[in-house]
Amino acid sequence: MAEVWEGWERRDRPPTLFRRFTFERYAQTRDFLDALAAAGEACGLHPQNINFGTTYVNVTLEAADNSALSGAHEAFARQIAALALAQGGTGA
Repeated sequence: MAEVWEGWERRDRPPTLFRRFTFERYAQTRDFLDALAAAGEACGLHPQNINFGTTYVNVTLEAADNSALSGAHEAFARQIAALALAQGGTGA
């Protein structure tokens, strides 16, 4: 069963965090994706899955080897949400 944590859908099998971000224009979507890539490089974590269209991005964070999500994953999730907000996005 999924629960909501700070706008993220948390699932237990496998341990993941999922969130959809929406944007008004493709340029905002692209800027968010670029910022997300830079943030991942900086912290050493990367989304397990990114799916996007013109005005949306779905992000899934997954713990390695089906272990529990760590505080680092939660901090990265918060950072991703802040990046989306900075680009004019909303977390659906």
